[in-house]
Amino acid sequence: MRDGFIKCAAATPDVRVADCEYNKNEIIKLIDEAEGQSVKLLVFPELCVTAYTCADLFFQPTLLEGAMEALGAIVAHTKGCGAAVIVGCPICSEGKLYNCAVVIKGGEILGVVPKKHLPNYNEFYELRTFAPAFEGQREIVLFGKKVPFGLDITFACRQLPAFVFGVEICEDLWAICPPSNRLAMGGATIIANLSASNECAGKDSYRHELVKSHSARLRCGYVYASAGEGESTQDLIFGGHNILTEDGRLLNESELYSTGLTVSEIDVQLLTYERTKDTSFTADSGIYRVEFDMDIAETKLTRHVEVNPFIPENAADRNTRCRDILAMQAHALARRVKHTNAKTLIIGISGGLDSTLALLVAAETMKLLGRPMSDIITITMPCFGTTQRTRTNAEKLCIMLGTTFRAIDIAASVKQHFEDIGHDEASRNVVYENAQARERTQILMDVANAENGMVVGTGDLSELALGWATYNGDHMSMYGVNASVPKTLVRHIVRYCAEISDDAEFSEVLISIVDTPVSPELLPADDNGDIAQKTEDLVGPYELHDFFLYNIVRRGFRPRKTYRLAKYAFDGVYDDGTIMKWLRTFCRRFFNQQFKRSCLPDGVKVGSVSLSPRGDWRMPSDACSALWLKELDEIK
Repeated sequence: MRDGFIKCAAATPDVRVADCEYNKNEIIKLIDEAEGQSVKLLVFPELCVTAYTCADLFFQPTLLEGAMEALGAIVAHTKGCGAAVIVGCPICSEGKLYNCAVVIKGGEILGVVPKKHLPNYNEFYELRTFAPAFEGQREIVLFGKKVPFGLDITFACRQLPAFVFGVEICEDLWAICPPSNRLAMGGATIIANLSASNECAGKDSYRHELVKSHSARLRCGYVYASAGEGESTQDLIFGGHNILTEDGRLLNESELYSTGLTVSEIDVQLLTYERTKDTSFTADSGIYRVEFDMDIAETKLTRHVEVNPFIPENAADRNTRCRDILAMQAHALARRVKHTNAKTLIIGISGGLDSTLALLVAAETMKLLGRPMSDIITITMPCFGTTQRTRTNAEKLCIMLGTTFRAIDIAASVKQHFEDIGHDEASRNVVYENAQARERTQILMDVANAENGMVVGTGDLSELALGWATYNGDHMSMYGVNASVPKTLVRHIVRYCAEISDDAEFSEVLISIVDTPVSPELLPADDNGDIAQKTEDLVGPYELHDFFLYNIVRRGFRPRKTYRLAKYAFDGVYDDGTIMKWLRTFCRRFFNQQFKRSCLPDGVKVGSVSLSPRGDWRMPSDACSALWLKELDEIK
């Protein structure tokens, strides 16, 4: 069972201008090196067989014949290689000279793609030498065999239908209508670009962003290989800037002024999934397709896999993400308050992460509306499992923010309820736990009625995915501000608020909340008064579940692939058995608990994953997880 990763490489050889024999040997060296790394798509720079900077020497028959001899040797060398290799070479056809990409596989030329957009401004004068690509597609004879020759050609792997690549050359990418637009519409999931882009101050940054954004727009992988060492420095300098991207994400990038391979893996199955979902991605069937055979085995991963996919790894980006999400939550809640003319916001405060974030959002909302913090009614409702630490933190936080604070002990009410329904208090089963959650929700709703207010929900995205909420208890509210914020990100937003606060005591309380184990506190504390019921001991670590959630729901990965990526990302943190255990738990609970998500209160989407039944996620409540669990059972 293949997972869709295609190991790709952009290769910058050390060349000599017009020395085709030398260049051939350097290209072959890199082909052999790529073969040793199991590369399946190897892209060389523009005109690398001759070097790009030959100028009027391109008119010389000696150079062109030398190029063809070198190309023939390169083709022959690939006979036992597993990769599709693309090299840049000048090709003559019908009295015209073309700047071409030659696609080679297994000792044969699959096709030749000429450059369409020839720059003829500033430092470039390509129209002096080359003819632009013609419309349509024809055949050319190379080494005694007819091969496809033209722009609109894609190359498709029979063994992995999602692996289809197309080719464009340097300036083609910078043009208003790049050939890659049609190639992507024609099914190419990877675009190879053979380039000779010179360096100017700041050009590398622009090029970096151009390749990333173009791959995002086309929902493709992009392998950009640029000329470097050995090109003439008569008037220009070439940096060998190689870039590999996937749907807007940078996979790998070479250092400037370096040669060799830049390698990573492009996930063609992910790209196909994204295109399937994207209804604005249109298809074009008028592209000529060349099929080839390739041994596609599970490849060793070298690409970076994010342990916490919801959280930016860069500190500055992470702070920006936290700030932006707070703003989205607050503005959404403010709009709902104005629409309903709510006089108060009612929040149940436990001293845990989720209710803390909801309170911080409510506070920002009141600032936006120009209303006093006293319009926020915060209620703590201690019962059998409430610990001193969480109760103290809750009270301090509410009082410091200036909210209208109430403490309502619900123990007597819950005991009365047990008596009413005939439940033995000594039986600490699901009735024992959920009765407390439902009592708290009843109080919040009734206070909201009394105070012309709105109950602000505290449940987060991770809890919704796992169904870790009491149905018609903490599951319900009048507006859920945390509905699309995963638990791992909730922790960072609260920490961010602590870090930007000028009040040292306030920051200290927030940090204490961040450091408190996640718990519903529905079972009595231990003998030391500490939390006995820790959520992550019961349902698994949230960092694993958020990883599963992102990859299965956002990226559409199957369980087997998610398991493989989790082992790779969490190597040294969790053993294989632990990952498998909690992945099975996630799959089982995600399906079984859909009924709770089917009747969620309103809540704004703030990230790329939402489980709202009115928006991103439409799933029947009685769907079965059997196929997903079966696939995990089959993993050896």
